[in-house]
Amino acid sequence: MTEKTKRQKDIYHGFEQGPIRPPSEAGSLLLRLTRNCPWNRCSFCPVYKSKTFSLRSVDNIKKDIDIVHSCLVKIIEEYEKKGGLEINRINKISNGLGIRDRTAFNAAMQWFSTGMESIFIQDANSLIMKPDNFIYILSYIKKQFPMAKRITSYARSHTIVRIKVNDLKRIADAGLNRIHIGMESGSDTVLKMIKKGATKQVHIKAGVKIMNAGMELSEYVMPGLGGVEFSQEHAIESADALNQINPSFIRLRTLAVPERAPIAKDYRKGRFQKCTDIMVAEEIKLFLENLKKINSYIKSDHMLNLLEEVEGTMPCDKGKMLSVITEFLELSPERKIWFQMGRRMGLFRGISDMNNTENLNRVKKACSLYNVNPDTIDSVIDQVMKRFV
Repeated sequence: MTEKTKRQKDIYHGFEQGPIRPPSEAGSLLLRLTRNCPWNRCSFCPVYKSKTFSLRSVDNIKKDIDIVHSCLVKIIEEYEKKGGLEINRINKISNGLGIRDRTAFNAAMQWFSTGMESIFIQDANSLIMKPDNFIYILSYIKKQFPMAKRITSYARSHTIVRIKVNDLKRIADAGLNRIHIGMESGSDTVLKMIKKGATKQVHIKAGVKIMNAGMELSEYVMPGLGGVEFSQEHAIESADALNQINPSFIRLRTLAVPERAPIAKDYRKGRFQKCTDIMVAEEIKLFLENLKKINSYIKSDHMLNLLEEVEGTMPCDKGKMLSVITEFLELSPERKIWFQMGRRMGLFRGISDMNNTENLNRVKKACSLYNVNPDTIDSVIDQVMKRFV
């Protein structure tokens, strides 16, 4: 099935920013080249569902870049003149701008405060743009923001496989350093179930193509996405796909089921059985055990993930990551519950954090207040996780 874009006159209404970016791009300047998602059918995803995809014009993208650039110039001038930034002066500059320009100023200010090193291109799949237009914008970004060390973007595997090898290399040479791909699963059964619009082989072909073009690749895997029924297949097939790609990064994003996501209807009607935290831990353990002969860096950098400490470089840190999971699985039922709650309350990052008596007592108090026990923990965690999507 081909991806469709909405062709319409792109009237400029001022600086735009899209709704999401990867956690690893928290310090990045966000520049919107396309609006929303051209596929927009994934059953687990609540984002963009009421929105129509459209391409922004090159001229309007340039206007956004220029307005951020002019704001950044003012900020740098103020910083160099005063040897720092005075909040009253910054507020005066910001208040003198229109509301749209103020959004650009805030983006420039945030980027300045984080060191001006990375830029993230929005929205969900900007590589669907014509390569020549995309390359032109990349060159313009580098011209206006030469201090940026990294430019990154989301993309769909289905889109990448359709880009000519030479064009993808030109895109890399123009300055795109890293692509984020939501593989989600390597299981064709799961991919079909969630309406991903890509197969295992498409994901492998796209991933290898990106790596061969000389860009970094972040592949996202969603533990729990296969539900109880396909948990093992999801883990094993995802590992097999990544073994063939050997991406720069493998990022874990545990499934949550927000009400806005289409999968929520299947969950409510019992057609989809969601994995518990313990099942997900066992699934990730199986996934890691099946990763072989790759040197990817594993990241668990999201609050949806129970075990943040599952992080490291393959293969040297594989044993350490597996030991984190084993330690959790070997906790007593009571301590498992305390850690699950403490993690989702933001009090624990690792199991050793339960040694903090003050925070542990806060968790125990919350468990008592909300009647959290072995019979209720899964439903409580399910509700808490919806806040992070």
